[in-house]
Amino acid sequence: MSTDERTINPLPSPLDGSTHVPGDKSISHRAMLFSAMAEGTSRVSGVLDSEDVRASIKAVRALGADVNLEKQLDGSLAGGITGWGAHGPRQPEEPIDCGNSGTTARLLMGIIAPWPVRVTLTGDDSLCSRPMRRIAAPLMKMGVRFEPDGQETLPMTEVGTPRLEPISYDAPMASAQLKTAVILAGVYAQGTTVLREPAPSRNHTELMLPEFGVETVAGKCTASVTGPNVLRASEVRVPGDPSSAAFLACAALMKPGSAVQVEDVSLNPARIGWVQVLERMGAEVSTMVTAHSGKEPYGILSARHTAVLRGVDVPAREIASMVDEIPVLSLVAAHAQGVTVFRDVSELRVKETDRLAAIIDGLTKLGISAWTHGDDLFIEGQPGFTAPEGLVFDSHGDHRLAMTWALVGLTGTVPVTVERFGSVAVSYPRFLEDIERLAR
Repeated sequence: MSTDERTINPLPSPLDGSTHVPGDKSISHRAMLFSAMAEGTSRVSGVLDSEDVRASIKAVRALGADVNLEKQLDGSLAGGITGWGAHGPRQPEEPIDCGNSGTTARLLMGIIAPWPVRVTLTGDDSLCSRPMRRIAAPLMKMGVRFEPDGQETLPMTEVGTPRLEPISYDAPMASAQLKTAVILAGVYAQGTTVLREPAPSRNHTELMLPEFGVETVAGKCTASVTGPNVLRASEVRVPGDPSSAAFLACAALMKPGSAVQVEDVSLNPARIGWVQVLERMGAEVSTMVTAHSGKEPYGILSARHTAVLRGVDVPAREIASMVDEIPVLSLVAAHAQGVTVFRDVSELRVKETDRLAAIIDGLTKLGISAWTHGDDLFIEGQPGFTAPEGLVFDSHGDHRLAMTWALVGLTGTVPVTVERFGSVAVSYPRFLEDIERLAR
């Protein structure tokens, strides 16, 4: 047996009560990176302590930021970050290893762009197989060089330039990482940089940059910034991660007798498309905004076991708002009456692993019919199905898949084995402990 296999046993009782989830991963990354870019010392709290966010912390330290964070009683990180401000980042002594974090690598490409430094970005095997040309292409139009020429994946070396040109760019896909890289470069360009995308993507960057003194113009499918600017130190409180909360909510929906509340979780509309899909499926799930951190709304997410769910058609324009939750939504769809369709989910093929193939493989093991037609994912639900004994799921080292297949065991009647379960540390290190505590 692999040392990273985990046997997941059925929960002894329904999930019941209130809980919190770790800080939002997307906001935590941006809090680290924007604070490092800023003039002065920023104060941050609620930061997710995970492998991905630690990759961003390590990267900004290598570029000259002074990061002083301490672990809090709730497991989060808090403290001060003194940025490089108008002086810019220093030349790192060696390549920057971004680990498994695509957000770290792609946002750094925009951050490095306006400075006279030469930085090699690399990562683990998974990250080095993911597409990076989509980020490099618009930055090259602004005057940045990448070596070797034509490189599609990491490792690649970026050569920044203080003479960055603003651009007006039509992105080929909806991607918050692409959008953020271009906007962060545009902060220092002489003039207005505009990015348009075919569907809405996460807008954390547009909401957070004004907190650092840089005004942005944000529309439904467009974002722009006028430079040159220098970020100023700010204070950021990171709310709970709705992507992590999705696993607790879906567990409650599938485990008879369950009812849970997740408190202080981000309720940014660009992040909770999965809630709306569950509502259309007939699930008893709801949200209530209770406060704001800067311009980010947060509050309470409630979910209750729902005996009857129905299949739905999820259009392509909604996918960007739930791309990380499609694995667990697919498991919920397996319990629904009828067919659920996720339209144009090609992005799933280039995540930490080929999530599209992995979803189909895992559902097939459960006896559920799942297939693709073009880039659309189809799942024919089978209400009341039970998992066969002895199932082994391979997470492929993907944290979202590890948690999804764990729910098969947790909410079912027989144990399952999840290989490479340790990958949950990327976004939700205490996932199993939190869910088991709710079932006591």
